Amino acid sequence: MRNVDLVYYLEKILKRSVQKKEVYDLFSNLDTSLLILLARTIQEKYKRGLITYSRKVFIDLVNLCRDTCSYCTYKKELGDVGISMMNPEKVIEIAELGKKFNCTEALIVTGESPEQKYSEVRSWLKTYGCGSTIEYVDKVGDLILKKTGLLPHTNAGTLNPDEMAMLRHTNVSLGCMLESSSERLTGRNMPHEFAPSKNPRARRRVLENAGRLKIPITTGLLLGIGENSDEILESLFMLKDINDEYGNIQEVILQNFVPKPRTPMRNIHGPRLEYLVRVIAIARIILPEMNIQVPPNLNPIHFGEFLNCGINDWGGISPVTMDHVNPESPWPKIEDLAAITENAGYRLRPRLPVYPEFIMEGSDFIDGNLWQYIRPLSGPDGLVREDHFK
Repeated sequence: MRNVDLVYYLEKILKRSVQKKEVYDLFSNLDTSLLILLARTIQEKYKRGLITYSRKVFIDLVNLCRDTCSYCTYKKELGDVGISMMNPEKVIEIAELGKKFNCTEALIVTGESPEQKYSEVRSWLKTYGCGSTIEYVDKVGDLILKKTGLLPHTNAGTLNPDEMAMLRHTNVSLGCMLESSSERLTGRNMPHEFAPSKNPRARRRVLENAGRLKIPITTGLLLGIGENSDEILESLFMLKDINDEYGNIQEVILQNFVPKPRTPMRNIHGPRLEYLVRVIAIARIILPEMNIQVPPNLNPIHFGEFLNCGINDWGGISPVTMDHVNPESPWPKIEDLAAITENAGYRLRPRLPVYPEFIMEGSDFIDGNLWQYIRPLSGPDGLVREDHFK
């Protein structure tokens, strides 16, 4: 493709007039270096060289799960080493430690509705006056806010509207990975065969219901689990359609599959670097103003290379807790992250678990109760106050 074609496509993308077929053609035919150039130009226009991250603690609340994914080691079974059913005192202990290290996010992660499968979980929840895991999440989220001021962000899988409405009062945002729009991946011998909550129709409902409830939500794709190029593009266009209608998707994570021992997919290689680069670039083209993240701990050798492909966020980084979903992949040190980002010519700034776009507008996407916790942490640009670390 000639340079004049790049100018043509750039103008169409910025005017929101590029057609789906043209994007498919770009992904299929454009040389990687030119695809990167197009994505970087778009990123620089909308994000102006700013790269963000969220300083967090990871609260592994309950790691039992009703589903079974072929690549997951997060899920535990009763009696396993490393099982987590965390009491409120332990939750607050972790959050308070995070506060000492200037964290602003409390990432709460649970398995998918474990009480539906395990009577032991139902009994445990009753000891705290809760009938479901989500009621317990809401309870500890409220404690975190009141006792530490950290801002909860919960990833708990496929929630119904009532559950999301409940969490809206104690969480500044929620997370639900689409992973893929492909129903083919739910078929026999496929990664999501035994994970009904990963059905793309169920995940789409979560994202749309969050939009109706005016909840900022983080989502994303899991790359390298057997999807093809058309399915990648369809997934990205699905997210675009939802955000065009509701405006509530605050971030799209492009997460590469990492094979784990003792799982059915342990011998499946993760995606190649060029594949990741091309997906990042086309995501920026399809979603020009979106916050796009690649987790640096899953790409310890190459993560700096993604800066020029269209990303503008490194996600949550913890100076205190490990990544319980990917325990074999330690977070980079924040100082190293800053050095790599700045050496590439970008500025690194900490953000809150709700993005500035929702803070700066005094948005009705944020529950009124939460502003008292957000305002002391956010500066005039909606990012973490620069004096927070002094």
